[in-house]
Amino acid sequence: MDNKGESLSRRDFPVVCVGGSAGGLDAYIRLLRHLPADIGAAIVIVNHLRTVATLLHEILPRYAGMPVELITERLLIQPNRVFIIPEQRDLHILDGEFRLKPISKPRGWPDVITVFLRSLTQHWGGKLVAVIVSGYDGDGAAALCGIKEVGGITIAQKLDTAGHPEMPGSAIASGCIDFVLSPEDIAQEIVRIAHAPSVRADIDHIRHREQQPGAPQHSTGIRPVNYRGQAPPGDHSEPGAHELYGGHQRKGEHRRP
Repeated sequence: MDNKGESLSRRDFPVVCVGGSAGGLDAYIRLLRHLPADIGAAIVIVNHLRTVATLLHEILPRYAGMPVELITERLLIQPNRVFIIPEQRDLHILDGEFRLKPISKPRGWPDVITVFLRSLTQHWGGKLVAVIVSGYDGDGAAALCGIKEVGGITIAQKLDTAGHPEMPGSAIASGCIDFVLSPEDIAQEIVRIAHAPSVRADIDHIRHREQQPGAPQHSTGIRPVNYRGQAPPGDHSEPGAHELYGGHQRKGEHRRP
């Protein structure tokens, strides 16, 4: 059997969608630095972009132990790789491959994270993990309950670790988040999920344990915000390159240790 056929017949590895926007680069770097090269999962970074050209496929290889690829049409999804959505495209998955379509929301805030998460719930039979990190607006929040309904796990970045807490705050406000963690702890949770035999049962066990008298409670300690899919007052543009990439240029000085 060729590599494509083998991948299509073995969809037992997790797909981890990491959605973010402004301030997301810091979260991506902190997360990837703590993921092993042989994690056994596909990491898909869906940056909330419409017109700003992505540089993530040039920046993130310095920090990742896995190959980093810019997604192209019909690219095979494989474990132990980091995949990056291109700008001006909606991302879907079908028959174990990525599919790119013209962005369906050319004005206002993009909803590329929501689009991809909904495609995963319909067309991926393996484990699913949805992670929402720093960014504007509430992209992704509308699809989180659907991820849980098919047995997936949902994680939001802890708000006091996010440069722009609106996006993870909206995810928390959806009521469909399993964990609220720092990027480093998100990485640890992804590793645990990738090797857990039954993710949803494991989560249910954790919830049951937390409900026992005297048990420590899993709580964010932070009041979430939710812009309900609208831009913050007075701001109706997508984040610019400086907000997305900060001081990172095409060639940086800091690399993965």
